[in-house]
Amino acid sequence: MTNAIVVLCACPNQQEAGSLARRLVDRRLAACATVLAAARSYYRWQGAVESADECLLLVKTSSDQFEALRCEIESIHSYQVPEILALPVIAGSPNYLDWLSASLQPPEDGSEESVR
Repeated sequence: MTNAIVVLCACPNQQEAGSLARRLVDRRLAACATVLAAARSYYRWQGAVESADECLLLVKTSSDQFEALRCEIESIHSYQVPEILALPVIAGSPNYLDWLSASLQPPEDGSEESVR
């Protein structure tokens, strides 16, 4: 088992998903966030079955960052109850996992240059 997690977050459109992705990466709460543009969700809301076109945001981060990431999403997401589900990463490429971990840390020299 690793410290890495993937967080799923449904968004109403690509603009909100992209804005949220950028903000999470900029704040080093996520190493990477991928927007999957075409999803159709079916769900129960306020006693009725609903459906909506959505985008799915896949956020790659660490379990150490989850609470801060969750709070950040909840503070800016347009949904009253946003989907925020963390899935454990059982294993992964050592190089990718090292990059993920390094991307969540502030640079030692204070610069904001990419580790990748």
